[in-house]
Amino acid sequence: MITMKDVIREGNPLLKQKSVDVNIPLSKEDEELIISMMEYVYNSCDPEMNEKYDLRPAVGLAAPQLGILKKMIAIVAPDESGNEHEFALINPKLLSYSDELTYLEGGEGCLSVDRACDAYIHRPARVMFEAYFYDLKTGKLEKKRMKLKGYLSVVFQHEYDHLNGILFVDRANKTNPKFIPDNSKPIQFKEN
Repeated sequence: MITMKDVIREGNPLLKQKSVDVNIPLSKEDEELIISMMEYVYNSCDPEMNEKYDLRPAVGLAAPQLGILKKMIAIVAPDESGNEHEFALINPKLLSYSDELTYLEGGEGCLSVDRACDAYIHRPARVMFEAYFYDLKTGKLEKKRMKLKGYLSVVFQHEYDHLNGILFVDRANKTNPKFIPDNSKPIQFKEN
């Protein structure tokens, strides 16, 4: 089981390196890794597991955060309407993105960054990517394209950045952290 002791932190040179493609079909080791990554994200948001194992809540985890430079991403996150989505992604490749930007008013956070970053991180509001999607129930891999918007787009891009050696704090505007470009709008979650 992955815990916070397995997560490398800002300052570790591995977080600044680019990841490599994962061999398809998946090796047993890679299959176990993507399953464990998804389990961490699920466990981190379960109050009981969170407290028992001292896990920091997360909506995503990338293999480089574990010191493994492979293109693997685990995401379990809600959209703006509160519907939960889960993606176990192998070899994701960003194909296109919108000129329109979005950001989280509360800022982004990261398991690998232990300090607060009081800055808006502006990202494309919509992305299209291609990846091998791993199905946790069947163990099957399926290559497909997907479009994401809003919060899910932000989460994907945050994790995708890890595969390219980029932390969200690297994207902060150092001179004006709260600057909002004309083409950027905050993500609005619907009230239940």
